Amino acid sequence: MPNSSSISEFLLLPLADTRQLQLLHFWLLLGIYLAALLGNGLISTAVACDRRLHTPMYFFLLNLALLDLGCISTTLPKAMANALWDTRAISYAGCAAQLFFFTFFICAEYSLLTIMSYDRYVAICKPLHYGTLMDSRACATMAAAAWGAGVLSSLLHTASTFSLPLCQGNVVNQFFCEIPQILKLSCSGYYLREVVFLIFCAILFFGSFVFIVLSYVQIFLAVLRMPSEQGRHKAFSTCLPHLAVVSLFLSTAIYANLKPPSISSPLLDLTVALLYAVVPPTLNPIIYSMRNQEVKNAVSKVINKCVSQTFNCPSFGIHDI
Repeated sequence: MPNSSSISEFLLLPLADTRQLQLLHFWLLLGIYLAALLGNGLISTAVACDRRLHTPMYFFLLNLALLDLGCISTTLPKAMANALWDTRAISYAGCAAQLFFFTFFICAEYSLLTIMSYDRYVAICKPLHYGTLMDSRACATMAAAAWGAGVLSSLLHTASTFSLPLCQGNVVNQFFCEIPQILKLSCSGYYLREVVFLIFCAILFFGSFVFIVLSYVQIFLAVLRMPSEQGRHKAFSTCLPHLAVVSLFLSTAIYANLKPPSISSPLLDLTVALLYAVVPPTLNPIIYSMRNQEVKNAVSKVINKCVSQTFNCPSFGIHDI
């Protein structure tokens, strides 16, 4: 029976049994990955280059796009390489690094989504105090706190997970290394510490979700009292996409980490993982730009400049907020 000291590599879940399907999955994942890179890259460039978007809301959107790029780049390239080269292996160090960075980007992104709900609450419900509450220092501090929370959480989770003795082999029933699948390999009784830690984090996540919901209740009440139909439309166009992203992200992430083992299956685990690890980074650029005319105009300007000529972007600093 192997233990953690004798494991040099893990075997990830194969996405297909035949070579033809493996290649098909490779091209499918490659298309999704390129779409995510293009979408988040365009939003990042648009926000950085268009001085009209140098506001707190778009500053946080820029951070979200960067986190999405990091999140999907942590999981899909290895899955694509395995599908292309017909292998399942990932080294022990590679698995630990993948779990660390994935946890970092996921936790930082959720912290940022919570901050973004506060930004929308202040902008709509307390517009006279917006300049004071969301000044450049406050925005920089909140963004740094989100990234810092991701680092701290990933360090604790990775250290706790990989300090457990592993007695159930080295087969990870997922296309990337995630905490629930590594816990299934741990010796019976040893994983309770990490499970308790996961529950504690889930409680914090739920507390943040309650904060987000309460913020949006106040936002929608304030929006419905607006006399201007144009003002209501603009408020909804910036708030509804954010609420949709939070709902999809939180529901699938909590389900993936806290679902009962009795209802677990490789297909279900794979579907849920795709919903919270791949779908949000790919769809976020579409969701945030679909109802936001300012973002669409800025992205169109970036595309036109890229097509017509080489251009120089002004540096984007928090002092521009």
